[in-house]
Amino acid sequence: MHRFLVKLSSSNQFRSFKNHRLLLPLLPSSKPFTSSSSVSSSPPRQSNRSGYPYSVELFRKISPLSSNSRTLGVNGRSISSEAGRESIEYDVLIVGAGPAGLSAAIRLKQLSQEKNVDLSVCVVEKGAEVGGHIISGNVFEPVALDELLPHWRQEHTPIEIPASSDKFWFLTKDRAISLPSPFDNKGNYVISLSQLVRWLGGKAEELGTEIYPGFSASEVLYDASDKLVGIATKDMGISKDGSKKENFQPGVDIKGRVTLFAEGCRGSLSERIIKKYKLREEVNAQHQTYALGIKEVWEIHESKHNPGEVVHTLGWPLEPKTYGGSFLYHMNDRQVALGLVVALNYHNPFLNPYEEFQKLKHHPAIKRILEGGTVLQYGARTLNEGGFQSIPYPVFPGGAIIGCSAGFLNVPKIKGTHTAMKSGMLAAEAAFGVLHEGINMNTYWDNLKDSWVWKELYAARNYRPAFEYGLLPGMAVSAMEHYVLKGKVPYTLKHGKADHEATNHARKCTPIEYPKPDGVFSFDVPTSLYRSNTNHDHDQPSHLRLRDPKIPEKVNFPEYAAPESRYCPARVYEYVEDEEGKPKLQINAQNCLHCKACDIKDPKQNIEWTVPEGGGGPAYSLM
Repeated sequence: MHRFLVKLSSSNQFRSFKNHRLLLPLLPSSKPFTSSSSVSSSPPRQSNRSGYPYSVELFRKISPLSSNSRTLGVNGRSISSEAGRESIEYDVLIVGAGPAGLSAAIRLKQLSQEKNVDLSVCVVEKGAEVGGHIISGNVFEPVALDELLPHWRQEHTPIEIPASSDKFWFLTKDRAISLPSPFDNKGNYVISLSQLVRWLGGKAEELGTEIYPGFSASEVLYDASDKLVGIATKDMGISKDGSKKENFQPGVDIKGRVTLFAEGCRGSLSERIIKKYKLREEVNAQHQTYALGIKEVWEIHESKHNPGEVVHTLGWPLEPKTYGGSFLYHMNDRQVALGLVVALNYHNPFLNPYEEFQKLKHHPAIKRILEGGTVLQYGARTLNEGGFQSIPYPVFPGGAIIGCSAGFLNVPKIKGTHTAMKSGMLAAEAAFGVLHEGINMNTYWDNLKDSWVWKELYAARNYRPAFEYGLLPGMAVSAMEHYVLKGKVPYTLKHGKADHEATNHARKCTPIEYPKPDGVFSFDVPTSLYRSNTNHDHDQPSHLRLRDPKIPEKVNFPEYAAPESRYCPARVYEYVEDEEGKPKLQINAQNCLHCKACDIKDPKQNIEWTVPEGGGGPAYSLM
């Protein structure tokens, strides 16, 4: 049996395509599953509408490995095998093909060309294709891209629609009250981040970066001195019962002289590294705080479409003690991005973020825009909201953490792509210096603190914790910070409880009754899952692990009224009756959107999110 690795090559054109999905490996079709709902009424799976076209070429075949060890060099990297497991070594390994990871790869290759040195760079990505797991608002601030690729405006890119107006509404149940907008999006663009990442992937590959989608980084590799030396990808072809299937392939050890982790918010390996090396304690950083963003892309009537219009809201449908808000961005091709962001430190376990999003679409100001339109895609993802106070020390022996894995989102701007990209660029420069100039990786931390990223996040540091006191106090404090003090106050507010600790017992809270979906503006979960193109091989061990399998039935169900059945936007968790008629947690792992809410919000931190087989998960093309 041969082991295949696939290299991406790209054209110089950004163009539309249909039914293009790179699957590595090819997975059997797997529909969203629930025990209580049928999916037969769901619409057909949406095809990808646009994106950066990658052609697939065979990179290499590796013959069955013998028991003898072997090592060879190929294009600046070292390949070896021992005991049936392949090992590949690069100068720099990057885990995650998002804005931070690809910006780091591009900057590394730029430096290698400028200095005329050979530098092997590898990017591994768990999604089936580059950009397939990327989801964001997104009103894009191009400051980092201007530094990275100064001539991007002269190229054909997915950055086409300049922000044309800013609106800020306070929503009540029936009204949208216009307020002065605290946002200034002049010079920014309304984009699809998944499409931008595809384009960045093409630029990285043109410079010589090797990009491998469909490979999940499941383990961290260390040497005898506890220095991180790379990652191991997940074995393929393991059945639910743990036995090897006919298509079994062992994972690959991919090593780097420097390894950069760009897994996005709540990266599974990044979190292990932060804990292992006590990176928060190193700089007295506070715990990270999170929100869950739920998003749809609609195609609306041309008469209602205003390309570049940006709308943000506060208030309804969330109750005053729950921080969050919605966005409505007018993209190109009569498309609008609609989303709701709910802070995960909400108190009421009966709150259901997915259902709150369905309610939002029935607000008169939103409904009139969507009326007559069609949903094209659905998705969800958590985002960091801790800001300046929660940034860990990002350097560890052997590498660094970049982008949203470290947490550089600017909460009042509702933007993190530009800061993630800049962090990747700074880490790349430090990594290049480590390999070719004899400097220390700590240069990344020093340069980060001297950059505009640090100044921007410091000025915005008190905005999010101000809302710990409720909506109106938070608005008052944040307005004073934004318009008068501009972040120059001599104090730094602290965050409240960690998100999982903020959940109250069910007996202290009022149940929330949500209306049934009408199938026009609001939809059931299986219908939405179809629109996310989520796909996992169902015959594999669950990647959602319970540290204690007794806690759901003994604690979560009786004390918190089964919150995992509500905070998950994909109905992965539901309680069914066992043989004795007692509630039992059922995990529908094949529904998982990789949002990470369960890893964050579970009251007892009993759920551990790990990677499934490579290539599984959503397949976003518009998000």
